[in-house]
Amino acid sequence: MAERSRVAYVFPGQGSQNIGMGLDLYNSYPSAKEVFNEADASLGFPLSRLCFEGPAEELVKTHNVQPAILVVSIACLKVLQEASRSNFLPPAFVAGHSLGEYTALVAAGVLSLTDAVLLVRERGRLMYEAGLKNPGGMLAVIGLDEGTVRDISLRSGTEISNINCPGQIVVSGAIEALAEANNLAKTKGARALIPLKVSGAFHSALMEPIIAEFSEIVSSFEFHPPSIPIISNVTARPLTDVDSIKEDLVKQLRNCVQWQRSVEYIMHNGVTVFYEIGPGRVLSGLIRRINSELQIFNVSGIEDIAQLAREFQ
Repeated sequence: MAERSRVAYVFPGQGSQNIGMGLDLYNSYPSAKEVFNEADASLGFPLSRLCFEGPAEELVKTHNVQPAILVVSIACLKVLQEASRSNFLPPAFVAGHSLGEYTALVAAGVLSLTDAVLLVRERGRLMYEAGLKNPGGMLAVIGLDEGTVRDISLRSGTEISNINCPGQIVVSGAIEALAEANNLAKTKGARALIPLKVSGAFHSALMEPIIAEFSEIVSSFEFHPPSIPIISNVTARPLTDVDSIKEDLVKQLRNCVQWQRSVEYIMHNGVTVFYEIGPGRVLSGLIRRINSELQIFNVSGIEDIAQLAREFQ
């Protein structure tokens, strides 16, 4: 079994959702049921039912999907801890992709589950409102290097909003700017261009109108010092105190998600084993493209839990 210094937990962001996520855990493990019940009580509506039954058009709304993914991810973590009978190896680092950073905060004891659910619900609401005020979107550019995409973004008036792994970079901007970026990327030989199903130009200057209000909302919640170093999406370096965490969450709204550099930082500090905890397998795919020699485990449902639990017996 790996040593603690070689393990990191990572948590997925928006886009990893699916109808039915978490239902098998809810039906089988008391710890998962407690997580969903706490979230439902905090929000005042059955988020659990939305996760389990949909409809999809409601689940994908930014203010719904963000707390939903966070809650399912924490349920996965709690069930793994329950199933492994407290033998589950604690990590040297935790990190999350965009929204996933909030899940990492819960895992590190910075935010309670109740506060995190309420905070990301507000985050999602404001991000949606910013998209209404400044309509825009996000475009994944596949097969081009960072320098080429940076040149495309400068020429088109877009911004690089996610550096996910070598050959997968996302740009954000106004609709017209994204169309220009799409055309420029085609001429540069992009292998694929994928518009993301989001309600705005996240992690760009078009989020600026909500920064002040979100900063006030963040300051209204109680934060605790982290028990585990959290890797910042903005700097790809550890967040180790409450003030830097609050500042980072606000900056994250309009700055690039440095996922590739975050994984590289963790890896260069001795971690060779990553657990992707939550719905989907998006981060596992990205991590493999960053370094194919890393060991990656998924924790998204009962089958994953059962397989890993056997390793801890």
